[in-house]
Amino acid sequence: MKKVGDGTRVLNFLIDTLLYWILAILLYKWWNFHVLYWGYMHLNFGWFFFGSLFIYYFILELLFAKTPAKWLTACKVVSSKSTLETTIQASVGQIFIRSLARLIIIDPFFIPFLGTTLHDYLSGTMVVES
Repeated sequence: MKKVGDGTRVLNFLIDTLLYWILAILLYKWWNFHVLYWGYMHLNFGWFFFGSLFIYYFILELLFAKTPAKWLTACKVVSSKSTLETTIQASVGQIFIRSLARLIIIDPFFIPFLGTTLHDYLSGTMVVES
């Protein structure tokens, strides 16, 4: 089990951001249709963007320990208690904290200070090669 490098993490970030951005736009357009024709309350795009971000990561990492970007780069999320011999899958609580911490806008900028992203540090997880 080998931790992935920063370049892989950046590539994962870019691919996943594109995917949940598209999801957020589709949900926003769908909601605005209902606002226009059915009188639903208008919501700003930020609700859809951050909601999509949380749900995208929470569901995919909980079910598969991977997102589509992690499938492309052949890596997965595991508990930081994993060793070279044993891989410990991240718990529901760890995935929840990990997904919630991603909502902090300055999350990726902690790499120089902590050696990892804030969401990995707070949740006790790490990204390793599959």
